[in-house]
Amino acid sequence: MAEKDASTPSGTKHRILDVAEQLFGERGYAATSTRAVTEAAGANVAAVNYHFGSKEGLLRAVVGRAMRPVNEERQRLLDDFLAGEAKPEVADIIGAFVRTGANLTRQRKDGTPAVVRLLGRVMVEPDPEIRHLFAQEVETVEGRYLEELIRALPALPPDEVTFRYRVMVGLLALHQAGALADLAPHGVAARSAPEPTESDKETERLVDAVLAVFQGA
Repeated sequence: MAEKDASTPSGTKHRILDVAEQLFGERGYAATSTRAVTEAAGANVAAVNYHFGSKEGLLRAVVGRAMRPVNEERQRLLDDFLAGEAKPEVADIIGAFVRTGANLTRQRKDGTPAVVRLLGRVMVEPDPEIRHLFAQEVETVEGRYLEELIRALPALPPDEVTFRYRVMVGLLALHQAGALADLAPHGVAARSAPEPTESDKETERLVDAVLAVFQGA
């Protein structure tokens, strides 16, 4: 497929999305002005209004683009589990959910880490409206995962499963933002983000940690 011409309206739209993804991830949504995005993208403010309607519309487009492959993969995996004769195990559900989120950069053709940083930042934004916006992009698929976890854990009250689900989402967001590796007591050497050769191991450690949360009494 031919590369988008940056001089065309379509090329401008994609360039604005790429820059917004990077700046929202680095600075947060509130601290990033529309003008900062357009200046970095070599466009004008009117281009944001034309393509996205508003700054919030731009964020919706950025998050939607980022989460589309994750939503599709999560949907596919869950459909495959449910198509089997046996109901999905908790470990299957957790593994599918966490791995698709943790491996997000591998699903993007350009392999940029900006999208992971963005999603991590969005999830911990102090403005609840921003988190609500993100939730709207994922609630259909993630709601199915929560329903299956409730079915797979009949010994736990649904509200307890829901709480542990929130813990899972929070841990995944911290991991995506690169903040999880920095949460260590003073004096303990904090590691930077894992090297690519270590990413599989880090993901599996996260899966194991989340699974332990759900399997606790």
